Amino acid sequence: MTNDDDGVGNVVFVVMDTVRKSHLSVYGYDKPTTPGLERFAEEAAVFEQAVSPAPWTLPVHASLFTGMYPSEHGASQENPYLEGATTLAESLSAEGYDTACYSSNAWITPYTHLTDGFDDQDNFFEVMPGDFLSGPLAKAWKAMNDNDKLRKVADYLVSVGNKIHEYTASGEGADSKTPQVIDRTIDFIDDADSEYFAFINLMDAHLPYHPPEEYRKEFAPNVDSTKVCQNSKEYNCGARDISDKEWGAIEGLYDAEIRHIDDQLQRLFSWLKENDEWDDTMVVVCADHGELHGEHDLYGHEFCIYDPLVNVPLMVKHPEMEPGTREDQQVELIDLYHTVLDHTGVEAERSTKPFESVRSLLDADYREFADDQVQGGEYAFVEYYRPVVELKQLEQKASDAGISLDTDSRFYSRMRAARRPDAKYIRNERIGDEFYHLDEDPEEEDDAWGEGSDEEVELEEALSAFEESVGGEWNEVEDDDVLDEMSDDAKDRLQDLGYID
Repeated sequence: MTNDDDGVGNVVFVVMDTVRKSHLSVYGYDKPTTPGLERFAEEAAVFEQAVSPAPWTLPVHASLFTGMYPSEHGASQENPYLEGATTLAESLSAEGYDTACYSSNAWITPYTHLTDGFDDQDNFFEVMPGDFLSGPLAKAWKAMNDNDKLRKVADYLVSVGNKIHEYTASGEGADSKTPQVIDRTIDFIDDADSEYFAFINLMDAHLPYHPPEEYRKEFAPNVDSTKVCQNSKEYNCGARDISDKEWGAIEGLYDAEIRHIDDQLQRLFSWLKENDEWDDTMVVVCADHGELHGEHDLYGHEFCIYDPLVNVPLMVKHPEMEPGTREDQQVELIDLYHTVLDHTGVEAERSTKPFESVRSLLDADYREFADDQVQGGEYAFVEYYRPVVELKQLEQKASDAGISLDTDSRFYSRMRAARRPDAKYIRNERIGDEFYHLDEDPEEEDDAWGEGSDEEVELEEALSAFEESVGGEWNEVEDDDVLDEMSDDAKDRLQDLGYID
């Protein structure tokens, strides 16, 4: 059942894709990347220790929509679909909510099932517009994808659309789709006949970085975005060096992209205020993951689960939350699923993850789990399945440069971590485990694994208990099998995001 008071259950949920917390002025960054979010923070709770369950889009969004950890919902590059779970949007829609999802992220489509339950959605592909994949046609499209024979037809249609989209939406002259996302969101809310759940993903800060000129002038003057390294695999495999000056240029472009996101969010927030949609509406702003710019000799958000990727920004405005507060308690992004259910009063019927009040940020007993619950409230958990697609591109870039990659390296390793604000234990599949005292070593530069400290023992035990609760150790998967079984559509979507050539 939804709340009785009109508007009380409304939700606007924003994911800033690939936005790193340390590059936001609202979190203390010394460049003015987020003046709008600084104003938003005066009305919201700002969380310093929010942890994402994975370092990339698909598993994180699947977790946001189901309340499950990646190994529970199963969406990964080894299986790039969310299957067998009732999504947050499905539960809300079943109770009469108007639901919409707008994004230019190629993972968030009916193809991956992440848009299941949204009455309206648009991925802003030029050739495959969202109207084609929305409403009644979305059901037909899903039926095509669920049928082995018809799926080949669907794969072909999207493949053609993606190839043209890649041509028209890449390069220095590419237009950001974020203004269109905001426009559609405003139109959706303005036309809503009942309480609503509006979910948006903003992709500007994802590689490649080609920000609008007005923000490039401020943050990256005289930088030609087509001349700097925009392919993370070239750097990660050792085929391309990046100087400090070039890193500065890359980060300037990145900051400009974030500034554009901030400007567009304030346009949305201003409209909500001007149209009496603000006061009782729950507004969530977070990132799904961050980005590395040379730290740990890595570029992008692949091959590790260090804090710049998984300690993400999170801000929540809610009538029951004290505005302008800074929260140091560790929280998990998967708990936003329960928080939205709590706010709306909707039961997660048919869901494989029912509502848990102690996982809601609105509950006075948040994360005070029962003693017999494996996942203790003070721990957050992160999972990273083998990135088989990026790995294949990395191998190709290395081969072209005459470089041999060590198969017993982080490139070939799946990873899990248990984290507290003071420490973190990382389990690696192909290389040694790692342990960091985050309170003393926030950059994770001094691996203290094996010291046998109380913190290390506690975190390793917590991680082992978590692993047991989600099925134990990983099952071995052959990379070639994954790519052979992956459809042309999935491969083209990865190409559109720059994961493969």
